[in-house]
Amino acid sequence: MNTDKRLLPAFLLCLFLGSLGLHRFYAGKIGTGVLMLLTLGGLGIWTLIDLIMLVCGAFKDRNGNKITQWT
Repeated sequence: MNTDKRLLPAFLLCLFLGSLGLHRFYAGKIGTGVLMLLTLGGLGIWTLIDLIMLVCGAFKDRNGNKITQWT
């Protein structure tokens, strides 16, 4: 399935505001976005993992669809 979400905005949100979980809110993952917000991105570890997943193309939206298109 296709998703309307793009990698570039998710990557930039994760890179600059990853500890606030804004990239997860963008992807529609509200629950884990709130958890990242409360834990400051798992003290940075969770943010780093998400950055790697975004670069590798393994990050998914709330419906389980991989976000693969950069623009």
